[in-house]
Amino acid sequence: MNIPFISFEDGERLLNWPDLADALASGHDLPKADVGDTFLYRDPDTLLSRSAWIDGLGVAVKTATIFPGNPGRGDPMINGLVCLYSDKGGTVDALLDFHLITKWKTAADSLLGALRLARPDSRAILIVGAGTVGASLCDAFHAGFPDAQIRIWNRTMAKAEALAEAYSFASAGGELEDEVRNADIIVSATMTTDPIIRGEWLRPGQHLNLIGAYRPDMRETDDSALQRARIFVDSFDTTLDHIGELKIPLASGAILRTDVLADYYDLAGFIAEPDDITLFKNGGGAHLDLITSRFVFDRWSAAQ
Repeated sequence: MNIPFISFEDGERLLNWPDLADALASGHDLPKADVGDTFLYRDPDTLLSRSAWIDGLGVAVKTATIFPGNPGRGDPMINGLVCLYSDKGGTVDALLDFHLITKWKTAADSLLGALRLARPDSRAILIVGAGTVGASLCDAFHAGFPDAQIRIWNRTMAKAEALAEAYSFASAGGELEDEVRNADIIVSATMTTDPIIRGEWLRPGQHLNLIGAYRPDMRETDDSALQRARIFVDSFDTTLDHIGELKIPLASGAILRTDVLADYYDLAGFIAEPDDITLFKNGGGAHLDLITSRFVFDRWSAAQ
């Protein structure tokens, strides 16, 4: 059996952000995914496997090895693969590059939220965080809002300047408070555990899109921002009880469960008035990896 491998380079040539955002939306018209995560540890190393099954799309298992000592030996810290199985017979359709699927899934997930919630006339986008994800967000949000100018803020200004130099539509930002106040869309992808975006900085009509916090102890914004905003998520199952951005304020009573209005299984509920502050939390999840992998495989197959 000849199982195809879709490399990062092969996949990149076939994809664009608006089409993948549409595919993520369409994937939520299908029956709700069954998902499962497993972790194995050998201190300090980790094996993470995330699996999802969607009736109509098939099965994906995304496996990553995280070996913190690798960079000291000149090897990448994170390695992995996605195995995509057919829906009908469970046979292997393809192996896909882990970094390809992670990159496109993560940024397209947030782009879909912004396309549904942000004002269509948004012209000023702030990207908070100049790492690898920040670069993907520059590409994705420029594709979704092509008339907007992008500002990039990072704790280390040199990193923001270096990323901005790669894009004609981007520039490095100044003080974070000023940049937040002036933006129409704020997209944050940092590794902070303490909130860096304050609700008092927000104004009516803004959209806040949060990616970075992924652990129960991590937050990028404070209670005030959540209390002032209409809150939406990609998945209730991967955010409410798992990510500090929502888990902490829900536990303290700063917000109520009813304040989280809809996830992608109710895209019709992604409704906002022009003067609303909207907040979207990107929690990721294996079901999004599956939808992305199937989309990539279909594009790849059509090109053969």
